[in-house]
Amino acid sequence: MPETVKAPRRTKKAEQRAETMEQILDAAEYLFSKHGLYGVTLKDVAKRVGVHHTLLNYYFADKNRLFDAVFARRAVVTSERRIKALDEYAAECAGKPTVEGALRAFLDTDLDLYIEGGEGWKNYAALGAQVANTPEWGAELMDEHFDPVVLRLIALLKQALPDCAEEDIFWGYHFVTGALMLTLARTGRIDKLSGGRCKSEDFVAVKERMASFMAAGFLEICHKKR
Repeated sequence: MPETVKAPRRTKKAEQRAETMEQILDAAEYLFSKHGLYGVTLKDVAKRVGVHHTLLNYYFADKNRLFDAVFARRAVVTSERRIKALDEYAAECAGKPTVEGALRAFLDTDLDLYIEGGEGWKNYAALGAQVANTPEWGAELMDEHFDPVVLRLIALLKQALPDCAEEDIFWGYHFVTGALMLTLARTGRIDKLSGGRCKSEDFVAVKERMASFMAAGFLEICHKKR
């Protein structure tokens, strides 16, 4: 019988390096989510991790590289999950998607991460909201990481609304992502306005309502034009 080739075991040094990297990314994610790119230094991150700041210079050439790594780490997860959900929905609906069905695949899959993923994902949500609302450099990051999943959603919406003007579908998406980013920012404003009836932290309540609300908006603007 041929000898079984075993995968090389991860060395202790490699494991320690990976653990340190995760600690750095977690700490940076928390700080960037609270203070933004310009309100955080490498020394701030090092202090939160409990290491000397020269260690961060060893891993990252500068703060921008660290920020990019923090953003990319979870961006790939949410993007791939939503692409998969949209593809599965496209297969299930057999060429007859609905607006709400497409939006649920896109929105609910993302919201589930913030509902189930713990504080790290909530920090990333706030960070994503900052990036999406920073035209100087944020748009480029959003383009890089999320264009494929957004265009997959747009394709399904066009299929669901074949008589709708293309510009109305893109405007509809614009309104969807605006509402999503405001939700992810968790500003606390809705808590005060509603007298505590609604909570910025309540992503479950958002999930129950957002796709249905946005679907009605798409249908209204498309049917009114037609």
